[in-house]
Amino acid sequence: MSGDPLSRLSRYHPVVIEGAGGRDDRDPAAVAERLGERLQLHWQSRPDPRTPLLITQGDPREARGIAAITPRVAERLSLDRGLVCLDEAIAPYHARDADRQGVITEFRYSQLEACLEAASPGAITRLEAAVDEAIATKNARRRAQGQPPLKAYFRDFALLQEVTKAACRQVCGAITVAHTDSTVHEFSVTSFYTVGLSLGWIDPGDMLITY
Repeated sequence: MSGDPLSRLSRYHPVVIEGAGGRDDRDPAAVAERLGERLQLHWQSRPDPRTPLLITQGDPREARGIAAITPRVAERLSLDRGLVCLDEAIAPYHARDADRQGVITEFRYSQLEACLEAASPGAITRLEAAVDEAIATKNARRRAQGQPPLKAYFRDFALLQEVTKAACRQVCGAITVAHTDSTVHEFSVTSFYTVGLSLGWIDPGDMLITY
């Protein structure tokens, strides 16, 4: 993708798939097959003439879970991929270790953050406050269950997840968000999808909950 990748992103329909990592022990090929079918049905009911672009968020290739499912979905549907990574100042390993198979454009978190902030000043402050509140609520539940608090990196990846979706929707005017499982663990990064919904950044109609 030549030229400014962020401005040229608007020619695509962004697709973001969220789900568990290695703890998802299902066959990723079977999950990807089913998810591909559901995506095609979803797009029939919400048509967009633009080519879908599968946006991933820096996961290294793995044998199981989301990092194994997304490349299989891309292959099944013949989709190119976009990549969003945390800036090196936040997580030096993130861009370094990312799977770039089929990637035609790449962004850093700060680029998408700036895009959102330009469109809606104060957006990132509101998001950070909402994520911090969600973390506090989750940690209170964990304390009640005798569990330790969430690791600090959950905040970074929750922000990455929600900024990626919101910025893609801002630039493109539409998005498809899919989950690999209908059950979202309450203490997972994926569970922060409710933050984007509560802020009005994602329309529930954009969501495709599979299985």
